Amino acid sequence: MNTKVESRQRAGQRVIEVGGGQSPAAFIVIDSTIGGCSRGGLRIVPDLSEAELCVAARAMTLKYGLLGLPQGGAKAGIRGDAEASPEERHQLLSDFAAAVRPYLMQRIYQPDADLGTRGEDVRSMMCSLGLAVKHREWRGRDSGYYTAVSCVAAAQAAVEWRQGRLVGSKVAIEGFGSVGSVVADLVSRRGAKVVAISTSQGALYDPEGLDVDRLRAMAREMGSRIVGEYNPTLALQRQDLLELPVDVLFPCARHYSLHQENASRIAAPIICPGANNPATPEAEATLFDRGHLFLPDFVCNSGGVLGGTMDFAGISLGEAASLIDEWMRRMMLDLLEQAESRGLTVRSIAEPVALERHQMVRAAAENPSLGSRLMNLALESHRRGWLPESLVGALSKPYFRRSLRL
Repeated sequence: MNTKVESRQRAGQRVIEVGGGQSPAAFIVIDSTIGGCSRGGLRIVPDLSEAELCVAARAMTLKYGLLGLPQGGAKAGIRGDAEASPEERHQLLSDFAAAVRPYLMQRIYQPDADLGTRGEDVRSMMCSLGLAVKHREWRGRDSGYYTAVSCVAAAQAAVEWRQGRLVGSKVAIEGFGSVGSVVADLVSRRGAKVVAISTSQGALYDPEGLDVDRLRAMAREMGSRIVGEYNPTLALQRQDLLELPVDVLFPCARHYSLHQENASRIAAPIICPGANNPATPEAEATLFDRGHLFLPDFVCNSGGVLGGTMDFAGISLGEAASLIDEWMRRMMLDLLEQAESRGLTVRSIAEPVALERHQMVRAAAENPSLGSRLMNLALESHRRGWLPESLVGALSKPYFRRSLRL
């Protein structure tokens, strides 16, 4: 990896570019900071895009603001093969860490798992710098599960808002990775029928419903190749999945898969993103004009951030999922009511709310209350392994309920 590093400003964001030239090796994009720090996922993708990371970094600011969490928003990416051997992935991450060492050591940018990376990858990368990684850092469950929980809760709220039921609904899922595969499991458990899924290798479509348990088991063994092995007679072009006649579409792959060219052909009345920024602004406008309900990505998939934070704070998987479900349903119904009463998109209601809360959280972080200081002390002690998880979890649950206004 070419380790030349350049830092510059782009439309109010700080961009750290590694490698230079026509195809830079990596980027960090910092959209906002609190206490000089920012946080967001670190991905490994073959078609790395600075513009995509800039949009994703802003989405992180919006998520943290909406959730009332004291973090600045950022995103980073490395150009590479996410399905490469562990040795090659480790080398990519180590080279990246060495190139941007000052930003990582000073916590200006704090990475998390993202597309093509896991928590253990991030922990190993940080340890490669000689950083004093604390006992609990980057040891929790990867965020895909919690992201899926919030997506399904948002979809259920939207379906019920439109006087429907998730039971018996037909669902298509673009992307069958750490988020999409769990979405499939959760919606099928709630009585929906998963009729289509896709991976980077293609798509599958069966109007009678796919066997989700079999697909998930196959995916653990062969990854994206499941579309060629499950049943070749059900094969579909990947992009055609987006236009199928389903009740709910879950875009859980990459950004801008919904665009001006295909927005007029989208059939699903409800679109609930698990991915960041799956639709261009023009596509969102077209969908709104056609009466489709496009739920904002930074709302729907915010469970990944929230669940990861609660997991670190000692709250159990079941309790965290329950809190995410309760908060998301309440939040989404409130946003839907406001959007309908004002004749606006859900995004145009949610973004100002998120930005205002982010400013409030930043101000509060500069002058923390006694309660916040005690909570931070407990979390730091837990991070170092000094306090048991059960005690920190008991202390943190009231904090999260207040932050989420539950």
